[in-house]
Amino acid sequence: MMIFNNTTSSPSTFLLTAFPGLELAHVWISIPVCCLYIIALLGNTMILFVIFVKQRLHKPMYYFLSMLSAADLCLTITTLPTVLRVLWFHAREISVKACLIQMFFVHAFSFLESSVLAIMAFDRFMAICNPLKYATILKDMMILAIGLFICIRQLIFVFPMLLALKTISFQERKELSHPFCYHPDIIRDTYSNPWINSFLGLFLQLYMTGTDLMFILVSYVLIIRAVLSIVAPKKQKKALNTCVCHICAVTIFYVPMISLSFTHRLLSSTPRVICSILANVYLLLPPVLNPIIYSLKTRTIRQAMLQLLQTKGSWSRNVRGLRGSWD
Repeated sequence: MMIFNNTTSSPSTFLLTAFPGLELAHVWISIPVCCLYIIALLGNTMILFVIFVKQRLHKPMYYFLSMLSAADLCLTITTLPTVLRVLWFHAREISVKACLIQMFFVHAFSFLESSVLAIMAFDRFMAICNPLKYATILKDMMILAIGLFICIRQLIFVFPMLLALKTISFQERKELSHPFCYHPDIIRDTYSNPWINSFLGLFLQLYMTGTDLMFILVSYVLIIRAVLSIVAPKKQKKALNTCVCHICAVTIFYVPMISLSFTHRLLSSTPRVICSILANVYLLLPPVLNPIIYSLKTRTIRQAMLQLLQTKGSWSRNVRGLRGSWD
């Protein structure tokens, strides 16, 4: 029955958990959670749409921003069904096959976002440190090649983690700590020795996100050195202002992700409700805040959004006027 089946001692389903001990309040908790999901879906969709329709935004910086929004959007869509199903209907059961597929996409899109943030750091480095070569190096074909490379990179490294799970014998009706499937959570408390899968997951975490984070830090060391060599204070401030959004995006992505990963791997005695809160912060914080940050801090994005809204408003008024004249 396909590669997702395990030994006969393995369960046919897992049990998802939203907020342990707060089951009676799930309906009320679902209200802010749904609002956050709506903000994430609308915000990232709006960013993608604005960049697609506005010709003046067809530049490397905004192409990479669209990749970030696409990764956030896909990560949100991946976890939305199970989160709302647990909160609204208390439907906690999920098949092993569906759980492993969701786990694959959660980690793939998470690692993809990490890679996109690293590429955006390189974009800022080129724009500030090598402005004359910026347009010649980051052409459309180069950006497309970079996008394909980081996508293939995720598939090559995440798929073995999925295959390795076929060797594990899970406990009967294993209860997970989150309303979605997360690798460190799945391999915890198994019958068989999960050290190989745990080591593989930790290796991927350190390699994929560790190398990306190191690349980001090196890029910003070079950026700061280049900015400090600028004599005019106004030009220094202008150069640093172009990095504020990216620094915020890096912070709100890596801090929850590293916290959740280390909580599972190193702090096994952590209360489950803390793990659940960290998981939801890890899932929702970047997709919700990234569109808000870039909309508020990037003038061109903000102006493009306002123009689209004004155009839509004037079109609606014209339609109502035509209907009134026909009446």
